[in-house]
Amino acid sequence: MRRRGPDFRRPVRRRFSNVFWLTLFGLLILLLIIMLSRDSHEPTSRSPLNKRPFRHDRSVEGLNITEEMLSADSVARQLNDQISLAKAFVVIAKESNNLQFAWELSAQIRNSQVLLSNAALRRTPLTVGESEASIRDMALLLYQAQQLLHYDSSTMIMRLKGKIQGLEEQMNSINEKSSKFGQIAAEEVPKSLYCLGVRLTTEWFKNSNLQKKLNSESNTAAKLVDNNLYHFCVFSDNVLATSVVVNSTALNSKNPDMVVFHLVTDEVNYAAMKAWFSMNSFRGVIVDVQKFEDFSWLNASYVPVLKQLQDSETQSYYFSGSGGDNRTPIKFRNPKYLSMLNHLRFYIPEVFPALKKLVFLDDDVVVQKDLSPLFAIDLNGNVNGAVETCMETFHRYHKYLNYSHPLIRTHFDPDACGWAFGMNIFDLVQWRKRNVTGIYHYWQEKNVDRTLWKLGTLPPGLLTFYGLTEALDPSWHVLGLGYTNVDAQLIEKGAVLHYNGNSKPWLKIGMEKYKPLWEKYVDYGHPLLQQCNFH
Repeated sequence: MRRRGPDFRRPVRRRFSNVFWLTLFGLLILLLIIMLSRDSHEPTSRSPLNKRPFRHDRSVEGLNITEEMLSADSVARQLNDQISLAKAFVVIAKESNNLQFAWELSAQIRNSQVLLSNAALRRTPLTVGESEASIRDMALLLYQAQQLLHYDSSTMIMRLKGKIQGLEEQMNSINEKSSKFGQIAAEEVPKSLYCLGVRLTTEWFKNSNLQKKLNSESNTAAKLVDNNLYHFCVFSDNVLATSVVVNSTALNSKNPDMVVFHLVTDEVNYAAMKAWFSMNSFRGVIVDVQKFEDFSWLNASYVPVLKQLQDSETQSYYFSGSGGDNRTPIKFRNPKYLSMLNHLRFYIPEVFPALKKLVFLDDDVVVQKDLSPLFAIDLNGNVNGAVETCMETFHRYHKYLNYSHPLIRTHFDPDACGWAFGMNIFDLVQWRKRNVTGIYHYWQEKNVDRTLWKLGTLPPGLLTFYGLTEALDPSWHVLGLGYTNVDAQLIEKGAVLHYNGNSKPWLKIGMEKYKPLWEKYVDYGHPLLQQCNFH
């Protein structure tokens, strides 16, 4: 048979390639079966996202300082206890002049503190191994301290208590001196204010035009007794403070031409007060100045407090506090209580016999609203309209009066609400009808030995106007700008701001943040104020 040519040969099958692929496919199936069988026997593991917070939580648990310090076997707690005890021994060693040992204790305290700090930084509890040496060294030093310093625990506690008591006595002494110096600063007349009084007095007697100007105002007398006008009174010997009261009232009044100010001062400041209000105008406000020495009815036979103030024992009590009761706070031993100007508020009907209604203002207030609506308030038959101050227990009657005395205990409720002088509306018709001044005289005579109350005009005021006071809206009278922090919203809404306390705005010890509210009513460009260095 003849062999065919190459082109006519039957192609050979490529069996090798098929076997290869079959084998590879089988291996893949086997590998898949093995993997599935392993997954079925292994527990389901957390995802990486879940594992990370778990490790973080464990780390945070190790940083729980509270649990660490409360633990009975805590190394950190043991170190802290040693540090506290060592600090006490450092004080004792220094007192015993054993400075070398005090230095060694201080050095070991620093070492222990470094251990605690490092443990906190690495966020893991302190171990026994790393702190054993420090605890042992500190324990040895504490043992040596007991031997060298001859202090057992009870003796050391008593010594430390004595030290604490000594520091408390020192602190009380410093506080007492601070109160005394603050009171002295509050009582002193600033040089600039004294200068102003002298220059005004000189100007009054030197410049006859001022007196002529005052006498030429013919219609003033009629307005002083016109009950259709708004009458205000201020009893003061401070020219500048009184000027601020008048000026602030005038600038904030809707009808300043209907405002009449009645000023009462003493003979020393009478000329200065007359001169100042003669040379300055206040938007048409009428200003009348009197001195209480001209009041013929004001004598010791009629006024019990005047007789008491003339007593040498009373003067010694007010000035030096030598009345035998040193428990009275220094702030109440103030010579200002000897001034009759402070007690004239109880004689307003006698001072102004023709008036029916009047607003009393202290000289340490500033007015920032129109006060004419006060005269339209119905007092419901009461004599005194005032803002109550009993938001806190301190301002109730039992804080001002001696309730161990039977007279006080019988007649007055100890929880009755107190109120404030400084901005009061008085119905003088009811005052005269109820003989309020007579009530005041009664209680003053009963308190001749100062057993009902100590000092001041508020306690007798609380007694005199008990049951005769109508509560006003608190926004009429905002107190506390002379001794404490006051809510800014209350200040903004307040009609009258009262700088009660020692920190008066014209003094250097005045509270700086409240001074601008007062100073904006002072004309610092006035020649006399510039000459007296007001700024």
